[in-house]
Amino acid sequence: MLGTFKFGDPRRIAVAFCAIGAFLHLYAPQAVLPMMAHEYGVGAADASLIITAGTLAVAATAPFTGALSDVIGRKRLIVAAMALLLIPATMTALAPTLNQVIFWRFVHGLLLPPIFAVTIAYVGDEYPPGEANGVFGVYASASAIGGFLGRFVPGMLTEHVGWRGGFLALACGSVICLVMVMLLLPPERKFVRATNIGTSLRQMMAHLRNPRLLATFAVGFGVLFNFIATFTYLSFHLAAPPFNRSPAFLGSIFVVYLVGSVASLYLGRAIAWLGRRDFVLCVLAVWACGMLFSLIPSVPVIVFCLTIASTCGILVQGSSTSFVAITAKTGTSAAVGLYVTSFYIGGTFGGWLPALAYEAGGWPYSLTLVMAMLAIMALIVAKWWKQ
Repeated sequence: MLGTFKFGDPRRIAVAFCAIGAFLHLYAPQAVLPMMAHEYGVGAADASLIITAGTLAVAATAPFTGALSDVIGRKRLIVAAMALLLIPATMTALAPTLNQVIFWRFVHGLLLPPIFAVTIAYVGDEYPPGEANGVFGVYASASAIGGFLGRFVPGMLTEHVGWRGGFLALACGSVICLVMVMLLLPPERKFVRATNIGTSLRQMMAHLRNPRLLATFAVGFGVLFNFIATFTYLSFHLAAPPFNRSPAFLGSIFVVYLVGSVASLYLGRAIAWLGRRDFVLCVLAVWACGMLFSLIPSVPVIVFCLTIASTCGILVQGSSTSFVAITAKTGTSAAVGLYVTSFYIGGTFGGWLPALAYEAGGWPYSLTLVMAMLAIMALIVAKWWKQ
């Protein structure tokens, strides 16, 4: 694992901090969403807007961020976005009303594509394809760590300083990530600047005529749909009778992300061994089987289910993003931006549709949507990801 990470390469360390900084806040409300819903006196569907506001903003801006990056460069945009991110990160914790929280979460989402979409493009530009898969594994691993910390910290601090104090602690973590990226990420060297935004937008439209890329965008939609549906509504499930689990416990269950974080470090080797298509089909099959364990009324078994879901989701996500960055020969940022848009549209629907299902019939109804999405993803990969 140490060889995979290559601690001597500052670029890889910087890529890791880009990923952590981006995902530190995006899903942070998941662990404390039942408590936020209680504080504001709303149900699961209304509270889910706190999450979907951010994912919708990401989906709306990602392709255009890619086009802008293709013109002005990578590092400059990444650092500027990470600095501006401190504003909504702080204001979300200070907002007194639900509508204000939703507003600042939306602003937060607007600033995320310049970090993670452009970081993926940076890796695709600066590393040869064989080495890039390993770096994408580092990126996926660090994303999982950021997602874990974003949920774990507020969950653990809520009982002591409230969810607002937990969010302020995450804002402090964003400062650390910004400083590390500024110091360790070298300016891009192989980046080919688009002549203007119009050229980059034309390259983006050309990607929409590539069936293999379109199929990959659809897989990204399904990944975040299932992530949001699973972790949000299993949290509601565990917070309700007969489990009645505390915010600290709900935050701690996201430690399962660390399993996927370690597994993703070997992503490049797994793809080289099985091939991308067969590897992802195997992972989707394991993911579907693991989800069935969530029907067993046992907390340890449900945590095991979450471990399977998070690990499989991280591996599919890493496989998909690396495929996009390697396949798009021109307009890499624009291609990644389109993927990110599809990914977060999936997250928006994953926060909304399963909420309606949960209110109608509890977790089993939400699980039905998750299983259906996994089946659709497998069909897409089997048909369009052929070697």
